[in-house]
Amino acid sequence: MDFPEFVQAVVTRTGLSREEAADLSRATVELLGHMLSSGEARDFSVELPEELAGYVREGVKRQERIPLYEAVRRIQERVGLSEPESDRGIRAVLATLREAAGEEEFSNAMSQIGHEYLQVIS
Repeated sequence: MDFPEFVQAVVTRTGLSREEAADLSRATVELLGHMLSSGEARDFSVELPEELAGYVREGVKRQERIPLYEAVRRIQERVGLSEPESDRGIRAVLATLREAAGEEEFSNAMSQIGHEYLQVIS
């Protein structure tokens, strides 16, 4: 899946504009990168469009646990969407990441990020 396809999948799932979906995708992927080990970020980023892969690798510099409610708040603040849009957007990006990365690599990444993120799209 290339970046325009990824963004279109997020647009379809959320009803956001292409620009909002692209910004949301970048911000969400970078935030997820904050929660991955460098090795997992490397493995996960290989499966993503290059436009997103760098955001995963950039996020690794922090290595922190971020509860889902805090992720929604940070995305809302960064992208300028409402709380419901940010929540729906994170869910859409996660579902699209699962499609883009494949079930196995997505599950490996989610095992480090936390089950609450996986539960919102299951």
